Amino acid sequence: MRQVFAEKPLIKSPVSAQTKAEMGVFILDEFEEREASACEREQELSLNEGIKEFGSVVTGGEMAAIHCLTIVGQIEGHQGLPDNVKTTKYEHVMPLIAAVEESCEIEALLILLNTAGGDVEAGLGIAELIAGMKKPTASIVLGGSHSIGVPLAVAAKKSYIAPSAIMTIHPVRLNGLVIAVPQSFSYFERMQERVVKFVVSNSKVKREKYVEYMLRTSELANDVGSVIDSEEAVNCGLVDAVGNLSDALDYLHGEMEKRKA
Repeated sequence: MRQVFAEKPLIKSPVSAQTKAEMGVFILDEFEEREASACEREQELSLNEGIKEFGSVVTGGEMAAIHCLTIVGQIEGHQGLPDNVKTTKYEHVMPLIAAVEESCEIEALLILLNTAGGDVEAGLGIAELIAGMKKPTASIVLGGSHSIGVPLAVAAKKSYIAPSAIMTIHPVRLNGLVIAVPQSFSYFERMQERVVKFVVSNSKVKREKYVEYMLRTSELANDVGSVIDSEEAVNCGLVDAVGNLSDALDYLHGEMEKRKA
């Protein structure tokens, strides 16, 4: 006699197909949120690292990004400066400027200046890179832009100076041992001529006026040169306008719109 075993009824899950689908969507959404949060944290760390290491940050949306570069303290060239001195290292800034010019996402460069000067050739090299950019560039002198900081201020296509800022203009100087021979003084003259030529060709200041500022003997206590305020810097043609952050950003956004048209 054959035994017949009844099939056990299938135990259906209390969760319906619709609920399962909704749970799947919920799990997917949660995964995407985690991924987005991780991406945001990574971007925040990258942003903080960029500010810490290079003094730079990208602002704006993807289609209207402006790279903000700060040049502060002394510009460090071939010789390293002490750890207790605030510096801007030219080996960091130079490739960064080249990357901004080549970037498809960044459309303009904003330079914030508060520098005491530094290595002449390093500062002049950075200024030449900025002057050679095709993208819109704007500089703002905040606090001060002294010595080789003057070429950096005028290198941008549009230069601004804050109402409270000043600029110090003086001849090229050299620290350390100087061999007192005619060749040394000839070298100083040729280096000074490079700086003067760059400033005059990238601003509206007259050569005679700039040299007058540079060689004035009644302005500085222990040196020759001049300290000029914001109004004088604009009146002599060294800087384009007295302005601040909003003015520079308005200019850059206007130039970006012109490039898109």
